[in-house]
Amino acid sequence: MGDAYCSDCKKATEVVFDHSAGDTVCSECGLVLESHSIDETSEWRTFANESGDNDPVRVGGPSNPLLTDGGLSTVIAKPNGGTSDFLSSSLGRWQNRGSNPDRTLILAFKTIAIMSDRLGLVATIKDRANEIYKKVEDQKSSRGRNQDAILAACLYIACRQEDKPRTVKEICSVANGATKKEIGRAKEYIVKQLELEMGQSVDMGTIHAGDFMRRFCSNLGMNNQAVKAAQEAVQKSEEFDIRRSPISIAAAVIYIVTQLSDDKKPLKDISIATGVAEGTIRNSYKDLYPHIAKIIPSWYAKEEDLKNLCSP
Repeated sequence: MGDAYCSDCKKATEVVFDHSAGDTVCSECGLVLESHSIDETSEWRTFANESGDNDPVRVGGPSNPLLTDGGLSTVIAKPNGGTSDFLSSSLGRWQNRGSNPDRTLILAFKTIAIMSDRLGLVATIKDRANEIYKKVEDQKSSRGRNQDAILAACLYIACRQEDKPRTVKEICSVANGATKKEIGRAKEYIVKQLELEMGQSVDMGTIHAGDFMRRFCSNLGMNNQAVKAAQEAVQKSEEFDIRRSPISIAAAVIYIVTQLSDDKKPLKDISIATGVAEGTIRNSYKDLYPHIAKIIPSWYAKEEDLKNLCSP
């Protein structure tokens, strides 16, 4: 804040600087005294691992420890205008000759970032996937393999290890054409390579049906009460020996909960939202049916409502 002369108030008044718009505004009448101001102060960049003695008045993004030069390299642009053809062609050959040893990693990290953004994943998962790919690439054993499947598998493993699992079908939807079968094979290959490097088994984390519930319910547009009932039901289902995959159980629970509500969802819609085949949902429903009275919360459905459910 400061004082300036306002032509509308006809006096020196206190003004406020709006940093988002770059405007200087009179605090008395709201008149914009100056617009589109340029902030000429230094641009600051600090990181937690830097000491306080370092000069923070710098620009640019953080370095990437997974790259040889930290990801901070200088690229000389091709000259324009009056320079000779010899100089131009020489610089072109120099740039195209693999001047950046991390070119493969940079492209891979960019692809992983794009897939992560499409799935709405947090940065920690993306970083974990980058680390996994770097370990595989360092072993130089992935040459000749489907790189799209390798990158997708790295992302799938990272989601599992960060306790934010995604289904293979979800990963496949952003995997640049890699099939579920190819991603599955790539996942097994990567796990084997990591185990050889570490000398121990890889912790893939435990998948629970509840990990997928909120996302699946959101895809179906279910109301908050139905989502809460589905989450409670899927937690109760873990108390019983239901030999189905967590994803199949989640889909079957959603089917049951929606059938007990006024907003019933067709089996086809549930199949599309969860990525589980209709026949698999039916079979999982059969396995859950004997335990419905203990799984579905009593506040959501009464015993009479449960009896009205279609028997498998």
